[in-house]
Amino acid sequence: MASSAKGSVQEWTPARLIPVVGMKGAKEQEQRATSALLAVMQVVPSFGKAVLRFLDAPSGRISCFVEPRFLSDEGETVVPDGMVVVEKGKTRWVCLVEVKTGASALHAQQVERYLRIAGREGFHALLTVSNQIVPAPSESPVTVRRPLVRKVVLRHLSWFRILTEAVVEKEHRGVEDREQAKVLADLIAFMEDERSGASGYEGMGASWVGVREAANQGLLSPATQGVREVAENWQQFLQYLSLQLRQDLGRPVTQIFSKGSDPRSRLAADAKTLGTDGRLEGSLKVPNAIAPIVVEADLGKLRVTTRLKVPATREGRPKTRINWLLRQLPDAPGDLRVEVHYPHARQTPLAAIAEARINPEALLLPGDPKRAPLSFDLALTRPMGTKRGKSPGSFVAATANQVHEFYGSVVQHLRVQRPVHPPRLPKDPGKPIDHTAVTPDAREDAPEATPPPLP
Repeated sequence: MASSAKGSVQEWTPARLIPVVGMKGAKEQEQRATSALLAVMQVVPSFGKAVLRFLDAPSGRISCFVEPRFLSDEGETVVPDGMVVVEKGKTRWVCLVEVKTGASALHAQQVERYLRIAGREGFHALLTVSNQIVPAPSESPVTVRRPLVRKVVLRHLSWFRILTEAVVEKEHRGVEDREQAKVLADLIAFMEDERSGASGYEGMGASWVGVREAANQGLLSPATQGVREVAENWQQFLQYLSLQLRQDLGRPVTQIFSKGSDPRSRLAADAKTLGTDGRLEGSLKVPNAIAPIVVEADLGKLRVTTRLKVPATREGRPKTRINWLLRQLPDAPGDLRVEVHYPHARQTPLAAIAEARINPEALLLPGDPKRAPLSFDLALTRPMGTKRGKSPGSFVAATANQVHEFYGSVVQHLRVQRPVHPPRLPKDPGKPIDHTAVTPDAREDAPEATPPPLP
């Protein structure tokens, strides 16, 4: 907050329970972030449970500690960053915590050391926290030997996922206790501050600009330096988008993967597509949305497209079915492309929605206007942000804004038309009909599944 008095400008920093001012160096940054997280998990039990559910922890009273000390098998002192204990009756569940902040990454050797300590002590889990974003908490950024995770659960949460859970708890689930709500709000403010080292995803990495320019100049190949790094950062970015939408919607948003794929094969596939075609692509699933949102970055053409496929209603004439779609999108941007697919037809009429609103006939099948449409492809294309980080004008910021625009003006308004079923006779002809029983399909006011709206 700034205040002007007699020509002077004063900067007023709000007092917070978890300050970012006065931190000296990476070590203190890590210590303060660890202490802040664990303290709030203990003070705000609902938030603590939201975090620990990723570790399948039991419910109970949460106690948290920082820098517990143990002796290794070699007699050396080992100091994890923290420890969480959950107690209920005679049940006692214990988890070690290892934390990294800023650009610091986890190391397999250190993680394995803590896994051995946890296994020897009879502890149940090891939680690692860093700015490295993974597709799921069960997928660690480091590879450890399998015998070490047979008895000890290993889970990883990015700082941005933890921030997301804090936002969802405060804004969507609600914290009734005012003091607890204040503490949680201060944790959110702490994590959102860049100085905390816990602010989440940092951008597309050092290789982004070089790979993007090589693609734009037609010089990109799978052997180009940095292709794999950009593909890896793209996968983290998709998780970042998922968590951003979860913060706004209060509902889980997930990335869609090919059946049977694993992190290694997905990375190899993305790197190959990037190196060969100069493209990156991924899909996000929002609860009750009519279809997944596809996000495609074309580095060669410096543009980003968000799209989804909508099944056409099966009721009415062809023009009626087209108007059924257009009526649902009164606020969609005028340059939203609408492409119509017809059964057994190679032609796919295409028009901007601004044109289609004036002339819906432009989307009918040429030469056969009585043929009913099968589905609609809706796509929004924007120029690609060029900067590397996540500040305004960057690829990350511009693409995130586009995804939110596409969801808010298109996806959240689309509804699947509920098919109309004729009434059915009872299976047992001799059984009297219960005229008071009404099934959901038979009710005229039956609610349809609708995607959550953006606030």
